[in-house]
This record gives sequence, C-alpha cells and structure tokens, in this order.
Amino acid sequence: MVPAAPAEYPGIVTQETVRHRAKDPEELALRGLAKLTTNGVPEKPVDALEQVAGLARQLTRARYGALVVIDQKDNVEGFVVSGLTPEEEHKLKAPPQGHGPLGTMRQDGLSVRIDDLGEYAASFGFPPKHPGMTTLLGVPIWTKGSVRGALYVTDRNGGRPFRDADEVMLKVLARHAGTVIETSWY
Repeated sequence: MVPAAPAEYPGIVTQETVRHRAKDPEELALRGLAKLTTNGVPEKPVDALEQVAGLARQLTRARYGALVVIDQKDNVEGFVVSGLTPEEEHKLKAPPQGHGPLGTMRQDGLSVRIDDLGEYAASFGFPPKHPGMTTLLGVPIWTKGSVRGALYVTDRNGGRPFRDADEVMLKVLARHAGTVIETSWY
C-alpha cells in the first residue's frame, strides 16, 4: 500500500496518484508498448506493426484490430491484423482498400468512431468473406506531416461503443506505429 503524502510534499506518489495512473489511457498504452519491447525490438517493421495491432485490440477489448500502411498515392502497401483465425485471414485474400470510413480518415486525417456500421451510409468496400463487424474506432497514422496509414479496432466487448479512453490509447499506439513506419518501413 502506498502511504498518503502530506500536502507539503507534492512530489511524493500518493494513493490517489496511483489510482489515477492505473486508469490513465495514455499511460496504459505507454506501459503496453514498454512491455512489448522487454524482449527486444522485432527485426522486421511488419512484426512491430503486428504487435501494435495486437496491443490495440487488447487494450480496447476489441474483437479485431488492424493496421494499414499506405503510400503517397493512398495505395495499400502493408496490412496486419489481430484477432482473426489463420483460416479467416486466409479467406480474405486482399486487405480492405480504404473505402468508406477508413478512406475518409486517410483523406481528412480525423479519427473515426462508429457505433453501428450497419447504419453508417458510407460503410462499404469490405472484401469478400470479411467478418461481420458492428462498432469501429480508427485513428490515422501520421509521418512527416502526412497520413501514412490507419490503426483501427472493431467490436469492443462484443459490440459495445468505444470510449474516449479507447481513442486516446489508439492515438498513442498510432504515434508509435508512425515512428516505426518513418524509420524502418521498407
């Protein structure tokens, strides 16, 4: 148990500070990234991005997570997923091409949060045999002042809406992914 610090010692960690940090989404994301690197940094950037997609899924309690890397002409040049079985992933054959909500995010650089994809008019462009999804939260990945991809998760806790804290965590992870892309992408 952490003792309460007297008011005259503001630099000392208190129980209240510990409770706040345990719920701070930015700190949770940073701690998750730190844990990923305890075994060393992956040799290939695609492996590092797979870790980010998996961590995004874990932290937001989402069923699926994905990360797409695009080139300067908005063509998909990298795509990783988390949460699909190998059979489901094999059935996809091609990654989503960024139509609909993911396309707008890549064009305007704004996050996307949708509570019901079935009711969202701009929700289209899923490849054949893509798993069904209800909720979506996506954030752009920026490098050198332009969007180079997107990190997104779907179906939080079986379809519950994503929260502001989930978006904060994804933004932290997207900054890390942007660094990986900027420094190591092929």
